[in-house]
Order: sequence, then structure tokens, then C-alpha cells
Amino acid sequence: MTVTQSTAEFRAALPGGGVLLGLDLGTRTIGTALCDAGWRFASAARTLPRGKFGADKAALAALAQQREVRGIVIGLPLNMDGSEGPRAQSSRAYARNLWTALALPVLLWDERWSTTSAERGLIAQDMSRAKRAERIDAAAAAVILQAAIDGLAGGVL
Repeated sequence: MTVTQSTAEFRAALPGGGVLLGLDLGTRTIGTALCDAGWRFASAARTLPRGKFGADKAALAALAQQREVRGIVIGLPLNMDGSEGPRAQSSRAYARNLWTALALPVLLWDERWSTTSAERGLIAQDMSRAKRAERIDAAAAAVILQAAIDGLAGGVL
């Protein structure tokens, strides 16, 4: 398996479950989130600066090794009509490069509304605008990852 949008393929590549790493790829930052090995809940981790792929790869590889990550879920920024634009194509290329570099299964997950949902959650926590700006990317990664593990658990294709 390489990079897929199919939960069935992704599940088949990870028959024993395992910790998953969720990514929200921005132009300047990468939001990260992690889930438990049983795929029940996702939690925001940290926001990494996004730079050249080599630096990103090293930071993500270290995180993956530290947390014994078995697979990666990357947000796919589709247009509202479901079509793919330049950002989605960029995310696909990043996913392929990350799969090649880390040799972990990669699932691309529709991320429409993830940032909006994450921001609403942070506002509900009465978080200041400054704190929200610091945490929004990791919170969005958690929203993406939670949706994916809910889909994996429910058998959504």
C-alpha cells in the first residue's frame, strides 16, 4: 500500500491497529495530533514549523518513532464542491513523499470544515484569540484524525 483515500485499504494495512499520527498541512506550519492504539480518541499534539521537506521529515520521523506511530492520516483540502485544487495536489505529493520517507501507511482524509470545527471548539473553551492562533493547526489535525478514526471504526469507505 502507498497512499490511499480508502479506509478499507488503510485498515487492511494495519490489522492490529496502533497509534496514528494526524497532520494538518499548512503553508507555514504542520498541525499534529495523535490517537490511541485502539483508534478511539484523537488529541492535539503540537504545531511544527513547515520548511523544506527534509526538515519536516526529520521532525515527523522523530515524533513517529517516539510515539511508535503505525500509520499517518493527512488532511486533504478539497474544494467545497469536492474537486481538487492546487492545495490538494500539494497535499497528495507531500503524502507520497512522506510515505516513501517513513514507510508507514498514509490515509488522505477530507478536511473540509476541520479548521472551522477546531476553532469553534477552542472558542467553546473560552480560549483567547492569541492562544487559538497558537493551537488552531494542532486542533484541526485532531479534528481530521478523529473523523478518520471514526470512519475507520465504522467502516466508512
